[in-house]
Amino acid sequence: MEQNESKTDVSSEEIEDILENYKTVAVVGLSPKEDSPSYKVASYLQSKGFRVIPISPLGQDILVEKVYPRLLEVPFEIDIVDIFRKPEAVLEIVKEAIEKRAKVVWMQEGVINNEAAELARKAGIRVVMDRCIKKDHQKLFG
Repeated sequence: MEQNESKTDVSSEEIEDILENYKTVAVVGLSPKEDSPSYKVASYLQSKGFRVIPISPLGQDILVEKVYPRLLEVPFEIDIVDIFRKPEAVLEIVKEAIEKRAKVVWMQEGVINNEAAELARKAGIRVVMDRCIKKDHQKLFG
């Protein structure tokens, strides 16, 4: 299977379970630009009661939350690692997510890395790949 071919067949029941039960979301690659997709998604999640943790090498605060340069520097538990990065950057992020004991790795639309997904699954982490967390939340919860 090609690296950029999606192998994501997550049921809507599993998506619903994730979005109902996990409320702390680290957004990797969150941009401070209000018109960026990552900012729009993070802002939406915040408005729906999720705690958004910005992960970015840039900036001090985004969406009134402290920015951390890496997942491993977040001093508390993370439920979902939502990834807005190029597919080739995902493997290192997943390794940090495993070390951080995240519950879910969520790769946004267009982000596909089967090697990273397999590594996460082997570590007991649920994987959603090539889907938008905002669109899925809107579809399920309005």
